[in-house]
Amino acid sequence: MSRFLVPVAVLLELIALCISSPHLSALAGVLFVLYFLFALWRLQAYSRYLFLISLLAIGYLGVVGQLDSGDLMRAASNAAFYAAFLGSLGMMQCLVRRLEVLQRIHDVLLGGRPALLYPKYAVVSCGIASVLSFGVMNLLCGTLADTLGQRGITGVSRLRWLRSVLISTLRGFALVPLVAPTSVAVAIITREVPTLSWSGLLPYGIGSAILLVLVGWVLEYKRFRLVSSERKPLETWPAGSGRLLPLVLIIFTAMGVLVQFTALKVSVAAMLTVPVVTLLYMLWHDRSATEVAREAADNMLGMSNEMSIFAGSAGLGVALVGVIPADALAGMASGELGVLVLAVCGSLMMPLLSAVGIIPITVLSVQAGLMPQLVTEGVDPLPVAVALVIGFSLAMMLSPFGPAVMLLSRFGQVSRWVVAFGWNGVFVLLSLPLLLVMLWGVFAMAPAMG
Repeated sequence: MSRFLVPVAVLLELIALCISSPHLSALAGVLFVLYFLFALWRLQAYSRYLFLISLLAIGYLGVVGQLDSGDLMRAASNAAFYAAFLGSLGMMQCLVRRLEVLQRIHDVLLGGRPALLYPKYAVVSCGIASVLSFGVMNLLCGTLADTLGQRGITGVSRLRWLRSVLISTLRGFALVPLVAPTSVAVAIITREVPTLSWSGLLPYGIGSAILLVLVGWVLEYKRFRLVSSERKPLETWPAGSGRLLPLVLIIFTAMGVLVQFTALKVSVAAMLTVPVVTLLYMLWHDRSATEVAREAADNMLGMSNEMSIFAGSAGLGVALVGVIPADALAGMASGELGVLVLAVCGSLMMPLLSAVGIIPITVLSVQAGLMPQLVTEGVDPLPVAVALVIGFSLAMMLSPFGPAVMLLSRFGQVSRWVVAFGWNGVFVLLSLPLLLVMLWGVFAMAPAMG
């Protein structure tokens, strides 16, 4: 029976978002917690320990009276939101098994001019991740492993393929917080500061994304040329190519309609639209409601580790914010220079803590929870929010315990330390000065725009 707790919890959270019911959302959070407790020893070690630490911290602070009933309900509600965020968007993975074009994605992407392969992979990875979330890692990493096995590519050539293709996939995935309305980072920040919107962050996110793609292009250009010489030309487009684009257009059109004619934010519109469109397509394709329901439940359960990380991080963030004094940032946010320093420190804090095992969503949950203090002090939250999404993007590439790096490590059979630091260390060090200069420009423009 416990396997039904997750899909029921996701459904309750989606209903709660539609009717703005914090109590129903908290109930969804309780169901998620119950499932993670039932499945505790099936979770990966990091997911299990982070969830237990979060649960114990929240329980202790509640018992000693540092968190009241409202705080506890908010912790449960936030845990439900972020677990359901991943569970609902991850439903797009069900389309992979029904569209051959996604199964042969590497044959498609490796076509064309060798010089353009890196930006192509990064941009396409970002685009797929904007609707598939962590599913892009399963899709591109899993299909690459199959492709290399089918073609007998081994030794140095295999490592070169893995480094070029998988690292561009990870870096493309890391662009999602900067440009996609479905990003969990955008969802966290706009949930804490309702005056901020994805459209307001987008111009600066696009600028940051362009800088990151250009740096990666310079670093990976020669390696991709060698990979290109071993590719297999695709004579015709795979089956399902004609259906993929309309499906994506339907999803984004429906999201736009919801945002335009309701009070829902883009991230919530995505949480509602993606599973509905996917389930309708599955019903049309399979003609079996029972099989569709079983596959949807199995798909969500397959993301239990990532969902427990998201839920635990969100709950822990609420607990930590609850014990931080309400005026903690008052002295630090005085003057434009003070706010700039605070934003840069917040941006750098995520990749630095990620390098020692504290995943970025945990840090961002706390940082975003403190942003209302800045708004109360009269600080423009936009430049600070830009700094945080930049830091979140960099941290995704440097976190050896983060879900994305762990998935890439598992599929590529490469140490996660090699992925995080060996493959991405130089890239981040070269990108950071450029991003800090751009961030300074955002602060310089903010007063004029205000």
